[in-house]
Amino acid sequence: MNALDLLYITGGAIASPWLLRKQRAGWKERFGRIDALPPKKLPRLMIHAVSVGEVNAIRHLLPLLTAPADGPAAEVVVTVGTDTGLARAKELFSKQATVLRYPIDLSSSVKRFLDAVQPDAVALVELEVWPNFIKECARRRIPVAVINGRLSERSFKGYRKLKPVLAPTFARLVEVAAQDEDYAARFLAMGVPRERVRIAGTMKWDAAVVPSSLDAPIAGADELAKGLGIDRSRPLIVAGSTGPGEEALLHRACPAGAQLLCAPRKPERFDEAAAALPGCVRRSATKVSGAAPTGARDRFLLDTIGELRLAYSLADVIVIGRSFIDLFGSDPLEPAALGKPILIGPRYGDFQNVVQTLERAGAIRIVNPEQLGPVLSLLLANAPERTELSNNARAAVLANKGASAKHASMLLSLLKGDSEPAGE
Repeated sequence: MNALDLLYITGGAIASPWLLRKQRAGWKERFGRIDALPPKKLPRLMIHAVSVGEVNAIRHLLPLLTAPADGPAAEVVVTVGTDTGLARAKELFSKQATVLRYPIDLSSSVKRFLDAVQPDAVALVELEVWPNFIKECARRRIPVAVINGRLSERSFKGYRKLKPVLAPTFARLVEVAAQDEDYAARFLAMGVPRERVRIAGTMKWDAAVVPSSLDAPIAGADELAKGLGIDRSRPLIVAGSTGPGEEALLHRACPAGAQLLCAPRKPERFDEAAAALPGCVRRSATKVSGAAPTGARDRFLLDTIGELRLAYSLADVIVIGRSFIDLFGSDPLEPAALGKPILIGPRYGDFQNVVQTLERAGAIRIVNPEQLGPVLSLLLANAPERTELSNNARAAVLANKGASAKHASMLLSLLKGDSEPAGE
């Protein structure tokens, strides 16, 4: 046990009431108590993707490592920190990789985990630089790299306050493939040597599925529209991943004659969101009844999981949620890949790179809350502008694909020993 372990244990004891309410599963695995993996037939790469977003980001990376044209180059172990992320990783990768829970950062848990997995190299998706884990990897001469590297301004402010403690951890990273220059500069400021930082773009562009054309049908979309009773002859605004207060804002801003569908980010907010959308049709209710609602409706609540892409495909205009309040935005890439006109609020800090790239391409409009109603009215009345935004969005996604291949090349070099593990 070390000083950091004592700090973790103290913090865990203080936070235990909150942790118990979260009802997390897999505590045995979280403490590193897993069965040892079979002997290696190929170099073993561990990729840590903390949750659903990071798991989705590596969808196109894994085939480049496990099933390239000239045969598999690596044996991959995907580790995940959250229950939802673990379920998603098993859904996507169970046939091509071993999927495990990532251990909590106690030194004993980390050692048990690494004894069982025996990776030859480790890739951390976006950030996830846990000190005990990285120090133990360095002690074992296991190189650790960051891929799809992202250190937001908000996170950087917190990390910078702890730089005297965290700088040795960042200095142990053998490679950082950052998404853009701003993120790269923050990794450098945290202590990663300059020669170990490169710009590789974001793999999220590769994960965005682009239909063959703007009007290509999306399987299941018609059924969703019929199930909710959406009138396909009237304009539909879809607001995805909304946060507290945004449903009421959208309800007020929705132009007369338009329909509005809101999809809250968190299931625990479904009832709250329904209350902000008077008379709304709830998708959960129509799925249970199996019948579309009677009478004309113009407010809809997507209170189910896994149907947001279908809702996006039905939209005439899309509004990205969590961007009008202090929750730092949501990901606009899926609606961009579908070629939809997109509006987003001014608070998108967690997706700064993607939003700014789309804005430069003329593929997204950034609006303040008080502008939302007028902008929606003008956009719904201007079909040529909607078409221009749609074409620009689709083109931007296609133009920015390719980061997965760059990351795969870097990781294969890492497995070959082209980068020396940093010292303890």
